[in-house]
Amino acid sequence: MNDISVFSARCAFLVLVACAPRVFAQLPDPQRFESDIRAFEAQDRADPQPQGAIVLTGSSSIARWNDQAKAALAPLTVIPRGFGGSVMNDVLYYLDRIALSYKPRAILIYEGDNDTGFAKPIPDETILDELKQIIARIHGALPAARIYVLSIKPSILRWKRWPVAQRVSAGYKRIADADPLVFYVDVATPLLQKDGTVRQDIFVADDLHLNDKGNAIWGATIKAALMPHEAQYE
Repeated sequence: MNDISVFSARCAFLVLVACAPRVFAQLPDPQRFESDIRAFEAQDRADPQPQGAIVLTGSSSIARWNDQAKAALAPLTVIPRGFGGSVMNDVLYYLDRIALSYKPRAILIYEGDNDTGFAKPIPDETILDELKQIIARIHGALPAARIYVLSIKPSILRWKRWPVAQRVSAGYKRIADADPLVFYVDVATPLLQKDGTVRQDIFVADDLHLNDKGNAIWGATIKAALMPHEAQYE
């Protein structure tokens, strides 16, 4: 190998090493949720969940709604499996244990809020690729299952990130539009005012998570999306 080739190889190696930490730093370790997932599995052993239900999973907007979801979506049979602080990659990592193992007829996913809300957001293409992988795995395991992908909601705290969130949500919609078993659910518009700014009266003190009024809007929007397709199975 001549000097130029050696120099080029060394440069390529240094670029790879320099880039690798940044790539991996963008995706938190999914195993930080292992205890949460085991808690769900312990609940299932104590109170087995029905097959053919609708699994609800995703980050804190679902997790904080876990105890309210069954009443909000009645008469639909749902299994709430949200785990707060999660990102799309965490759903991909735990998909078998939080969704597929229940053999549901449908799976609803809310992710992207944290992915786009980090100080260094996870790249759009990474989020969308992970969603595509999730959909492919669901199709492979449960070919008839419907998948509901919620848009990223706006919030006061993350309002500066809203353009990024909108861009990722548009990607969700494109993915859904290309697949007859995937449905995009716009949970953002009902949380906005007529001038396009986020409502100020629907959040708890952290300005990120929904209060009772916000959850009522959230629940009604989700139920309206699910009922046309899912009510017939109850």
